[in-house]
Amino acid sequence: MPIPEDVTGDEIDKDVRQELQSLPKGLAEDVAKNLVMVARLIDEDPEGAYGYSKVALRLASRVAAVREAAGFAAYASQKYSEALAEFRAARRMTGNVELWPVMADCERGLGRPEKALDMAGAPEVHKLDKAGQVEMRLVAAGARRDMGQLDAAIVTLQSPELASNSVQPWTARLRYAYADALLAAGREDEAREWFAKAVESDKDGSTDASDRLAELDGVEFVDAFAEDEDEDEVEADIDGVEKVVEDDDVDDDEGDLKD
Repeated sequence: MPIPEDVTGDEIDKDVRQELQSLPKGLAEDVAKNLVMVARLIDEDPEGAYGYSKVALRLASRVAAVREAAGFAAYASQKYSEALAEFRAARRMTGNVELWPVMADCERGLGRPEKALDMAGAPEVHKLDKAGQVEMRLVAAGARRDMGQLDAAIVTLQSPELASNSVQPWTARLRYAYADALLAAGREDEAREWFAKAVESDKDGSTDASDRLAELDGVEFVDAFAEDEDEDEVEADIDGVEKVVEDDDVDDDEGDLKD
């Protein structure tokens, strides 16, 4: 797959670059460039990122960072079975548990929420850092909802992290998930309160909490572009009517002259 000229491979994280040092220099550069493309496209073009991850995987399947990148690209493309296989491979290579929550979420994607809940109660969770533990809680709550256990999902999300007033990278997503679960359970007033709290903590717009809050408040957004198009259509219709009227007047005048 083509690599843009502005991609050098030096953009990758230093830890990944260190892993690639086990490869011949030219090969390491090619793998690095493909990994850069995975990171660049994964949010906006998951399928494109997946394509570049497959190239990197073909070049260096024994590098843990490559397996992990391939896993995230497959995950973003909703290829959960493939993603889970890659995450497991990366974990075997490194022994790290940081991929445990996303592996559990793959189980959810495969229609196995019970397995995700089993993973949420496994000893590996205690080895996760705070961000990983919050992520695991989100996955467990999602699994409960998959199983139709809304009240259990709400209880799962109730935690010191949710109650804390300090804003962490996970705060907005945790509050959003809690608000969404409350709304699904019919507790609209509480949901509105927590969507508002999610908006307060969502500085980078990682959720659509503001839109959800507006919906609850009955606010409707108007597409300015669509409105302009409608106005153009109305003006075109008016111009057309005026043209028809002018033509009719001309015909009438010509008829009078002939008479």
